[in-house]
Amino acid sequence: MYDHIGIRVADLDVSTRFYTAVLAPLGFVLCSSGDGYAGFGPKGEPALWLHLNKGRKADGAHIAFRAKDHDAVKTFHGEGLKNGGSDNGGAGPRKDYSPTYYAAFLIDPDGNNVEAVCT
Repeated sequence: MYDHIGIRVADLDVSTRFYTAVLAPLGFVLCSSGDGYAGFGPKGEPALWLHLNKGRKADGAHIAFRAKDHDAVKTFHGEGLKNGGSDNGGAGPRKDYSPTYYAAFLIDPDGNNVEAVCT
């Protein structure tokens, strides 16, 4: 639904490891990286950009990634916990959102709320 999103991170290496791990079960890969940036998305189509923050700490953002099935949501959450993320809601149904909404939430190493969702 979006063309691309950029977020600022305090430690590019830590955040690149985190997003490499949590996005793999969703079918996304590290497409591009360089001095102060990393881009993730489908192969050759980066849509999530990490930028090294050289100023004040930015306020956290919320980003929801589509998952193909419940197993991908569970793997996203597990990989996030193993790679520096904090639990912000384990994998499971969210019937208050919709009858078929199944999601997991993490806080990334920079305080962003990231979600994997399958509907």
